[in-house]
Amino acid sequence: MYNILVCDDDRDIVAALTIYLTAEGYHVLPAYTGEEALRVAAENEVQLALMDIMMPALDGISATARLRETSNIPIILLTAKSEDTDKVLGLTIGADDYVTKPFNPVEVVARVKSQLRRYTMLGAIPESRPKTITLGGVTLDDERKQVEVDGERVMLTPTEYAILRLLMQHPGQVFSSAQIYAAVWKEEAYGSDSTVAVHIRHLREKIEITPADPRYLKVVWGQGYKFEKGDRS
Repeated sequence: MYNILVCDDDRDIVAALTIYLTAEGYHVLPAYTGEEALRVAAENEVQLALMDIMMPALDGISATARLRETSNIPIILLTAKSEDTDKVLGLTIGADDYVTKPFNPVEVVARVKSQLRRYTMLGAIPESRPKTITLGGVTLDDERKQVEVDGERVMLTPTEYAILRLLMQHPGQVFSSAQIYAAVWKEEAYGSDSTVAVHIRHLREKIEITPADPRYLKVVWGQGYKFEKGDRS
């Protein structure tokens, strides 16, 4: 799953884009100022940024220039019709594309997909991941396709393993049932809620000491599931 930074001082725009991008399986990292966008980018692995030009304090052009000092991720500017000069300046300092307001969110999603395809084809997004992941007492060895809990090997089905790997690769990140289904089954997520819930229940029975009070596989009501490192706080 790709992380998309969405920065605009208009919270309604951020909220609308979040809905559309999340529906496509992306994880949105919101920001409302240029300074906040830079902080989010520094603290997270971001694959693409949507950046509004006109923002108080640090504007989108300045934030783009700062971001370009350390990152080559695609940057799409969100601009007003009156900002033609800024569009050119933004592209000059390293933005990859722009969308003019008012825009159709579907168009923005299409631009995001296009930029990510190019970025991936250029090899900028590393496809390889660590072969072994250890979070709390759970260790997933992706080379041997084995899982151990507190040093004891547990037997998982291929589907259970794929779900666990997805969640452990993104600790703390919430995945909806639809996102899990699309990532693991590689199909449209129709009727995915009950299917994913059954596999999550089976996973809990295998890796949790008390499945009814899980330490690792947590549900976020109304949103989805996440893997925590084992801290009960």
